[in-house]
Amino acid sequence: MDLNKKPSVIRQLKSIIQNQKHQFLLLRDLEKEVGFVGKWNSIATIEKYPTIFHVSSGNSRIPPAVTLTAKAEKVASKETEARKEMEPILVNNMKKLLMLSVDCRIRMDKIECIEAALGLPPDYKKSLIPRYPEFFAVKNINGKDYLQLENWDSSLAVTAREDKLAANGVSDIKQRSVTAKMAKDGNISGPFAFKLNYPVGFRPNVSYLEEVIRWQKMDFPSPYLNARRFDVADPKARKRVVAVLHEVLSLTMEKRMTSAQLEVFHSELMLPSRLLLCLIKHHGIFYITNKGSKSTVFLKEAYEGSRLIDKCPLLKFYDEFMALTGRTDADLSKTGSSQFLG
Repeated sequence: MDLNKKPSVIRQLKSIIQNQKHQFLLLRDLEKEVGFVGKWNSIATIEKYPTIFHVSSGNSRIPPAVTLTAKAEKVASKETEARKEMEPILVNNMKKLLMLSVDCRIRMDKIECIEAALGLPPDYKKSLIPRYPEFFAVKNINGKDYLQLENWDSSLAVTAREDKLAANGVSDIKQRSVTAKMAKDGNISGPFAFKLNYPVGFRPNVSYLEEVIRWQKMDFPSPYLNARRFDVADPKARKRVVAVLHEVLSLTMEKRMTSAQLEVFHSELMLPSRLLLCLIKHHGIFYITNKGSKSTVFLKEAYEGSRLIDKCPLLKFYDEFMALTGRTDADLSKTGSSQFLG
């Protein structure tokens, strides 16, 4: 989280400059864009990275202004292509998110809460949704706008976890037998097992591991089946909730969301009332950090140390742009704690 603070400010400044009519921002207008506190953080960032930002000295007619350097403009121009590559991914992920909800619809203001996490463009309501009327419709229900799924896509009703199992040779989820031996980390092979990664200092006893392996072997309904069909007290339904959380995090660009963002979808996904306790109980699957002002939930298996393993086209573009600062993805892994998420 600490490592991502500076890139976030840089990307925000890049977007603000690019959104200006003449591709420059007067320094005197910076406070209007980012607020009083953000202004000083932005000025420090502009001064620190002359390879990305250029500040004109100003004259009697034009006050000092900040622009992107020629090198930064060249890299920034690649964002359009990255956004194009992202579109089919976003369409599928939006369909999957709606398919996970009990009524195949979600209030638009709730989607706005996670638009950045999903990687949606700022103008997705006008630029993305209307282009796919066969998939999406905006319906007004009791004075609230909802994004509704128009057609169910059975080919998408497969979780990221199941896709990974299939890639590893477990293609028949229903018929594959489970074989397990007492493992110190609780990991077993089988169609209903999750990848576990406990903290380095965690030393579970035998009874704990036995309980974990019983849970790992337990079958459970697909997250894409309507949650209303299941008794919330059923252990299989409770395990299904873990699969739902796993799938929702898998739909985000960085496989992470704040706990507040997850709570927003409490009714649509029929999440447990004590969501935080559920996440803490399954700390081999989820990692919760309180770095910054918000608690954030990470999908552990998506990370290797501090590095996200698989990146979408937009994140790859962000990495290329951030390379202008002299910091690479390898630097993140070295700087980040080797015990992060482990």
